[in-house]
Amino acid sequence: MANLELYELEGCPYCAKVVTKLDELGLDYESHMVPRSHSERTEVKDVSGQTGVPVLVDNDNGIEGMPESDDIVEYLEETYGGGAA
Repeated sequence: MANLELYELEGCPYCAKVVTKLDELGLDYESHMVPRSHSERTEVKDVSGQTGVPVLVDNDNGIEGMPESDDIVEYLEETYGGGAA
């Protein structure tokens, strides 16, 4: 089973895009809801070096803080979906 964590914000369309892909692939993940205010997002900044969301952590594959929803969706598809070897 994947050891995934997702830093997300409620109502964020980019986060929803990643959640949809996680659900499509049947992947379990730990959700970390972040505050609305960027200045209060210290946890996600510690992980990824920036305050934007979504951010994916995949401890099993050495991903320590991947930003950008399109990159995350592509990574999930390649690693856990039809693109997986």
